Amino acid sequence: MAGVGKSALAVHVAHGLRAEFPDGQLYVHLHGATPGMTPLTPAQALASLLRDLGAEPRRATEDDEDPAAASALLRSLLAPTRTLMVLDDAATAAQVRPLLPAGPGCAVIVTSRSPLTALDGAGRFPLEPLSEGDSAALLRAVSGREGLDAGHPLIGLSGRLPLALRIVAARLAARRALTPDALAELLTDSGGRLHHLEYDDLSVRCSLSVALDALRTSERQADRDAARALARIGALDLPTYGVPLLARLLDTDELRAGAALDRLVDVALLEETAYGRYAPHDLVRDFAREAAQAPGGPEGAGPSVERVAGTALRWYAESARRSLLAMVPDGLDRADRLRGVAARLGPVAAPAPLSMEAAFAWGDTELDNIVALAERYHDTSALIPVLVRCLFPYLQRRGRLTELATLGAAAVAAARRQGDTADEAQALADLAGTHYMSGRGSEALALNDEALALWRGLGIVSCVRRGLNNRGLLLEGLDRYEESADALHQSLALAKELADPLSEAVTLSHLGNLYEHTDARAAIAHHERSLAIGEAIGHVIVRQSAHCNIGYAHLTLGEPAAALAHLEESLRIHDEYEDWHGASQARLGLVRALRELDRHADAGRECAVLLDRAEQRGDTHMAGLARHQHGLLLAAAGRGAAAYAQWESALRALDGTDSKVADELRELLTAR
Repeated sequence: MAGVGKSALAVHVAHGLRAEFPDGQLYVHLHGATPGMTPLTPAQALASLLRDLGAEPRRATEDDEDPAAASALLRSLLAPTRTLMVLDDAATAAQVRPLLPAGPGCAVIVTSRSPLTALDGAGRFPLEPLSEGDSAALLRAVSGREGLDAGHPLIGLSGRLPLALRIVAARLAARRALTPDALAELLTDSGGRLHHLEYDDLSVRCSLSVALDALRTSERQADRDAARALARIGALDLPTYGVPLLARLLDTDELRAGAALDRLVDVALLEETAYGRYAPHDLVRDFAREAAQAPGGPEGAGPSVERVAGTALRWYAESARRSLLAMVPDGLDRADRLRGVAARLGPVAAPAPLSMEAAFAWGDTELDNIVALAERYHDTSALIPVLVRCLFPYLQRRGRLTELATLGAAAVAAARRQGDTADEAQALADLAGTHYMSGRGSEALALNDEALALWRGLGIVSCVRRGLNNRGLLLEGLDRYEESADALHQSLALAKELADPLSEAVTLSHLGNLYEHTDARAAIAHHERSLAIGEAIGHVIVRQSAHCNIGYAHLTLGEPAAALAHLEESLRIHDEYEDWHGASQARLGLVRALRELDRHADAGRECAVLLDRAEQRGDTHMAGLARHQHGLLLAAAGRGAAAYAQWESALRALDGTDSKVADELRELLTAR
């Protein structure tokens, strides 16, 4: 990219290779991306090289009018020599190709913002910004200031870009009263970092502008599209970008959007961080934000930041709806979650349905962008609740609890601001589910009861049933068994009234969990009824949950061998249908069953898997439960100190939750 130090490195390498090329070194600046300069034509570059070689002026002038003849003359002159040529700042492969020597003893170093992939036989060395340590060394060397280490804020604020670092260092060298900390504060607080990254004839903004100006004024449609794409990128300011989103923002097809993004990569205004994913360097982000506010090129000013954000949010909401359709089977759950979505999104073209795998992949790729947009626009966009409710199945099944909490709170706030009762009820219920999975049952109950009251006011029976079912589940976890039974029986009655076997199966399962406290055999009977319904309707989650719950009931009865079979079956079904909450509960039960069967090595392996996956997802609640089991395994192996360390870590994770394991951990640690 601009300012990464291509020219300096090329010249440095050329000096180091002087002894290997005794017949000489040739340097020509091609001005492919020099502010205020027009790139040299091949004929102009050839004339310069021939003059350096001492070709007769008459012959050089004639060859200047005939590039092919000049190129042949250059090659014939260099053929018997060992000469190194440095072609600095090339614009295109076509500019470079006529300048290449043919002799076996010659070599060429080319620098360019473009990868010049059309040059055959070239070795390519993409340059990245400097490491933090090298950045600090450059700052110290040029500024003469000691004490600038790799952790100083100036390193990050310069983007580790040599040009920006040289500018920062020059400013420090010129003004001894200007401290590094004061300059860092200027770069941070002014809101115009690029303004401060200019000194004398050095300017990050000017260096980047060369490429954008060339794109804007180009006769090629792909170049002009690329300029528009950079402005849209600056308006949104997301972590990464993909072709489908840019196609929507540019109001064009994906083929043309992809070509625009590829052109931005070609001129080093974007990096392709993974196949089909693009991101700008930190300083290019600032430059793109400025481009978004600029009047624009020949096509005039672009849309406002708010309009670009609205277009992006609509695309994300539509795409999240497609992922929901792939993940949630047809039935009342899907219908309730999609209630009002079509009216909010308006007419939507019917794209091909997503596969389950594609839906998960889309969510994994776009989640960081969605969180960024929701945090930024939940105050103003009516689409945030729609987007979050459609995305919830993905978030829940992936176990993305951190993002669930952020997005859930944004959806509740947005729905309340808009005064949309149905949106608020759904957002409250989803946020309650997040708190439940995080072990915060009391908070979840309060949110669920708010949602239940709203649904009752709206008269949506299926949603009331779901709210009662969730209330029963939460009350059981808080040891409020009579209230739990009342809510679950009400839910079961509504499920039968709605003739919805899925709802009936789920509530039977929760009743089984309730009965486990008093009669584990009766609990198993309820879970088996739920399992039978799940098998009859072909519902994977019901089957997976039923086997998991039967396993836990057998653990309560002191029958770990019987529990093991059901827990293993639950995990096997999970391979067919990913659901983090269900799978993590089943694996936790599996660890317990293996430990009680004295299969401690197997239990330890499963516990390590559970802990690793919980920490990857930021699920501190499940990580705490896994560490509790790990500590029990360590204690059984006579490793008391290690066990206590695990229990202390587990208690930190579970502190503030309603988990009964937290009380057990306190007793274990007190006993020490």
